[in-house]
Amino acid sequence: MVALEFTTDATRFLAAAGDHLAADPVLNTVVTANAHKARTLPVGGPPFWWLTVRSADGRVVGAGMRTSPTAPYPLYLLPMPDEAAVSLARALHDRGEETLAVNGALPASALCAAELARLTGGRSEVHVHTRLHELRSLVRPAPSPGRLAAATPDDLDLISAWVTAFMADADEQAGRPRGSGTHTPPDRPELRRRIDAGLLWCWLDPSGRPVSLVGATPPSFGVARIAPVYTPPDERGHGYASNAVAGVSHLLRSAGHRVCLFTDQANPTSNKIYAALGYHPVVDMANFAIL
Repeated sequence: MVALEFTTDATRFLAAAGDHLAADPVLNTVVTANAHKARTLPVGGPPFWWLTVRSADGRVVGAGMRTSPTAPYPLYLLPMPDEAAVSLARALHDRGEETLAVNGALPASALCAAELARLTGGRSEVHVHTRLHELRSLVRPAPSPGRLAAATPDDLDLISAWVTAFMADADEQAGRPRGSGTHTPPDRPELRRRIDAGLLWCWLDPSGRPVSLVGATPPSFGVARIAPVYTPPDERGHGYASNAVAGVSHLLRSAGHRVCLFTDQANPTSNKIYAALGYHPVVDMANFAIL
């Protein structure tokens, strides 16, 4: 038997599940980053919760969250016993919490989505296959003209437009219809917070014009995650993104952090670029839609 513990308090969640999350901080990066952020900033919901899964002897054996601020408010699940993933679906159904998307670790996300679909008489299908990678030894790419520079408030309009375009372009590059993705771009206040925190960078061409964007999450349990990475179509093919990612990766590693990132498995270009920089696969995940 497993027990599902829900809370809307990120501090309480981290107190309960923190040691479990810290044991594999790369695998758990999305949940830990969101939980640490939520201690000081309002995020998401409703619905909104953090989940700790305990075994019969009280050990933490899984975790998850539902904190997305936009529809369809997907669940995000970390590894947990199969029984817990199915029990979670039943618990949400029993309390009438509509759930149309489940993201995260396999097989937990697949099992939860399948049970939700069974309970509602629908079906679940994979929308995006993702892969988490960690940087081992950084391999510098061939140099591109220009330099890496921290973004400034003057870049906010451009960055906001680029982040929105990034979501649509990512779908297109993976062979999906533009705008069909399950992710919503950060809003302007969030982007401004990232700029102020020094977590967004631009690659500048020799004239000082921004030509590529790279961001990172605040380190959580010693892990920082690269996201987003975007180069406008007219600027591609010059190695700007590779050099920018390498530069940001170096900065994060030099500060003592482990560095990771996600790729869309359907996008061979990005997977090839990151592999060449020294990023190695850690685990495959998936985003499911319940239809």
